[in-house]
Amino acid sequence: MSGAGNGAEAELLVADHDGIRTVTLNRPHRKNAMTWTMWRDLADILRDTGMDRTVRALVLTGAGGAFCSGADISVPDARHPMDKMRIFSDLALQLHELPTPTVAKVTGVAVGAGWNLALGCDLVVATSDATFAQIFARRGLSLDLGGSWLLPKLVGLQQAKRLALLAETVDAARAEALGLVTWVVDAAEIDGFTDDLAARLAAGPPVALAQTKALLNEGADATLREALAGEARAQGVNFATADAPEAYSAFAGKRTPRFTGAWSLPPAGDAARRAETGSDGSKTAWTSRNG
Repeated sequence: MSGAGNGAEAELLVADHDGIRTVTLNRPHRKNAMTWTMWRDLADILRDTGMDRTVRALVLTGAGGAFCSGADISVPDARHPMDKMRIFSDLALQLHELPTPTVAKVTGVAVGAGWNLALGCDLVVATSDATFAQIFARRGLSLDLGGSWLLPKLVGLQQAKRLALLAETVDAARAEALGLVTWVVDAAEIDGFTDDLAARLAAGPPVALAQTKALLNEGADATLREALAGEARAQGVNFATADAPEAYSAFAGKRTPRFTGAWSLPPAGDAARRAETGSDGSKTAWTSRNG
């Protein structure tokens, strides 16, 4: 994957440890401003993460004391603006629909598309000195990377307009008060705090967490009837894994559950044979009437 890897010069660093994938934006000399290649490669990483059952949580962060200063418009790129926007759209959808829980670890600046990248994550942890801005208007641009959809849902329409139309810079405390940051911690504590948070997510039931994330994302635009139907479908999926029985067993045994997300339904042939045969080996009443 071009532009991504584990080398010191890679613009995207990917590290996996104990079910946690950490993706680091690695252009500290530009406050991690993203080139178009980086946007495309990050979308590929997210797509791969969603298909990798060994990855149970994703942390997105930046190198060198900054999260992301948005798209690097200083780098010449001759492609059509609509082609660029398709790259943005693909990434925003990959992040939003990713079944894996995501955490943005924000230090320093998160502005423009960089802030919307953080807002697209499920949870946001920021240092107390972090700053945020929907800077687009100052650049003669409108919102992108999902900002027009994310902001009104998170803060309401009026506050979203204030943030976007005035392009004000807000500090971490203000962002937390608006509901745009989940936790604010001291810079010295953010690594340990985020590591613990990601470990808790990685230890959770992966299928159930993915179902919950999807239900919450969809519920914002659903009727109550639609939300209830979605919950019923999701619980059916959850009861087909080994995690629900494991949770009950762990509770009864006063131990910590070990969730795997493993599928626990028997093969179709076995299920059919059990439906036709009682526990004592006799034919069931339905089979007797119809056989």
